[in-house]
Amino acid sequence: MSTTAIIIIVIAVIVIVAIAMAVARKARTRRMEERRITASEHRREAEAQTLTAERERAAAEEQAARAKQEHLAAQERRADAEHQREEADALQRRADELDPDVDPDARDRQEDTTRR
Repeated sequence: MSTTAIIIIVIAVIVIVAIAMAVARKARTRRMEERRITASEHRREAEAQTLTAERERAAAEEQAARAKQEHLAAQERRADAEHQREEADALQRRADELDPDVDPDARDRQEDTTRR
């Protein structure tokens, strides 16, 4: 083989290696850009899910606060009803005490038997 042929072959190999390196670099750059785009999409989706989760948490907290208020209001109404019942019972006892036709002791015995 002549020296010229060897030089041409070496130059061809160098050019082929340089082209291969350039193609590999371009492919790597393209893959990195695709990964950046994918990462950006994931970040946008994560942000949207975070906002949705925060809205749901706020709605749940609001619902729990309303339920607590309703529970407290129900307890207050029950206490008021019990108080009214006690006042009505006291008023009934007082009326029985004042009424000459009612035996207050008989009424007490009747209340004892109905409560059992």
